[in-house]
Amino acid sequence: MFYLTKTPALLKALYKSCTWNFSPARPSVYLTFDDGPHPTATPFVLEQLRKYEAKATFFCIGKNVIDHPQIYQQILEEGHHTGNHTHNHLNGWKTGTEKYIENILEARKYVNSPLFRPPYGRITPFQIKHLKKVIPNAQVIMWDVLSADFDTERSGEDCVQNVVFKAKAGSIIVFHDSTKAWDRLEYALPRVLEYFRKQQLNMEAIPY
Repeated sequence: MFYLTKTPALLKALYKSCTWNFSPARPSVYLTFDDGPHPTATPFVLEQLRKYEAKATFFCIGKNVIDHPQIYQQILEEGHHTGNHTHNHLNGWKTGTEKYIENILEARKYVNSPLFRPPYGRITPFQIKHLKKVIPNAQVIMWDVLSADFDTERSGEDCVQNVVFKAKAGSIIVFHDSTKAWDRLEYALPRVLEYFRKQQLNMEAIPY
């Protein structure tokens, strides 16, 4: 499995209409969690965020919101933001534009947010253009640091190192509240939160 844990400037330049990071002038980082809600991982994440007085953004799959509505509501009640991650975790590169947009709109029935993150980060420029036609205020949120918690060949400590060595003020960081990521998430998240607290970096939700 090949992927980059730090997004190169060239990729950001190719997809200028997407948000990859925020200004480093503000001493904040932006933690994001993809693929939930999950009955084990999401409550754990919420507990850790409370402990460290952190806010985050959860990019939720529509069908998972249907399965776990109380957890989704808890995310909102605790002051975090949510975003659309399609209804069925579709790969935009492997899905026709009409079907892809329909899937996003289906998820939107359950995730009321202008924020959208494409699963796997895979979306075409045409799909972005069409998305912004049907949802004029849509913001496509990417990232500049991957924790790599989804990679079963990585250790939890690898994930910690990916974040602490590559994140900086303004970074958007990806974790996953999912079954696949759980072993590494459980280890890495408290250590990452502790690190950012010691660095006196605010942990904020992505603004709507």
